[in-house]
Amino acid sequence: MTRRTVRGLVPVLLAAAALTGCSSDTDSDGGAKAEKSAGAPAAETAAKGGTVGASGSGCELPVTFDLAKGWKPKAVSVDPDSELAELGTQGPVTIVCEIDAKPAGHIGFLRVWQGKGGGASPRETLEGFVAADENASKAAYKQVSAGGLTLTEVSYTLHSELLDEDRPARAFALTTPEGPLVVHLGGLDSDEHGGMLPAYELAKKSVRMG
Repeated sequence: MTRRTVRGLVPVLLAAAALTGCSSDTDSDGGAKAEKSAGAPAAETAAKGGTVGASGSGCELPVTFDLAKGWKPKAVSVDPDSELAELGTQGPVTIVCEIDAKPAGHIGFLRVWQGKGGGASPRETLEGFVAADENASKAAYKQVSAGGLTLTEVSYTLHSELLDEDRPARAFALTTPEGPLVVHLGGLDSDEHGGMLPAYELAKKSVRMG
């Protein structure tokens, strides 16, 4: 299994941080109001091109899910003693896998982040993830079911100071025996995000334990 350290991830993370930022303000009411009207209508689901999560799949995870055709997964290892470790951590979770959309013609990633322990709920994990991004706002949470699992999903807005524009962002979280897991969809801009939504929907609808 190919594994790259956070040093190999730095150009990607720095570019993402420069273009989109990485932090958040949740709704003042804790998102209860947002749950009633969370997110845009569900995007169509991409055709399956592979799976990730099992041994030999590019990233070994406590879950598996389907990948859209052309998307390429690669495991990421973050050295906690590195000066750059904070680039690979957002709130309660640390990045463990990047799934690159460039081979499929898009600029962006599905990123998988994992936390430790099983105390936090998916909602609490997502709230911590979004709250760690100072450029995030308008977070809307909802509960969804997939493959017999209960997930929490958040739709929110990220503001890019560099581009002086907003773009949508999405993530879902679930609890696993190895700790909470977050799958996040990034993108260069709103158009790229929209073009990658079917791949995100495929991952969300197909996620399963083991």
